[in-house]
Amino acid sequence: MNTATKTSHIGRKISRIRELRGMKQEALAAELGISQQSVSSLEQSEHIEDEKLEKVAKVLGVSKEAIENFSEEKVINFFNNFNDNSFSNSQGTFAATNCTFNPLDKLVQAYEEKERLYERLLQAEKEKVAYLEKLSDKN
Repeated sequence: MNTATKTSHIGRKISRIRELRGMKQEALAAELGISQQSVSSLEQSEHIEDEKLEKVAKVLGVSKEAIENFSEEKVINFFNNFNDNSFSNSQGTFAATNCTFNPLDKLVQAYEEKERLYERLLQAEKEKVAYLEKLSDKN
């Protein structure tokens, strides 16, 4: 059959996305509040109502459109292009961002902030003690 005339089988797409997410039919069924047999039947369906598709998409952690537009070829292309830190989709090419800061700098900043907070706490405690001593001297 020619791929141009091949129909979009939504159930197979759901099944494949579920498998790629490492989810069993039983887990999907439990999340949807249906039986495993119902999930099996759902995955054999060529078409699914929008409302049910939205629920399945939410459980799988993808959008309804991601399920509708899913193809093995796009997944393979994504992972093949992943090594060059970019990927393409219908909106264009996107570059994956690399870490632009030194983690050690962030650690030093966090330590310095902790020191500043400690100094403020210590100063507040000193002021409290001085106030209490002043009150006790009056008595």
